[in-house]
Amino acid sequence: MILESAVLHVRPGETEAFEAAFRTASAIISSIKGYIQHELHKCIEHPDQYLLLVRWESLEDHTIGFRGSEKYAEWKSLLHHFYDPFPTVEHYEAVSLEE
Repeated sequence: MILESAVLHVRPGETEAFEAAFRTASAIISSIKGYIQHELHKCIEHPDQYLLLVRWESLEDHTIGFRGSEKYAEWKSLLHHFYDPFPTVEHYEAVSLEE
């Protein structure tokens, strides 16, 4: 499993519209092959900042499957105009803590 993380800086005054658009966009991402789950968290200290966490079966499910799909264009048109600056997206894999 891969964990995608993105810190989203939403333009001031647009958080309500962003959250409404994200509700719509959630149906898009959850329909993609390899998608497992996602969460959106709003920062307490910085109310225009969000943390998006998405779990994927593989890195390619996100980077090729989702980003290469027509549905990504829908996702982009719904959400990308809210960001300033554009978010950095990073991917993580679990570390085994067993010896």
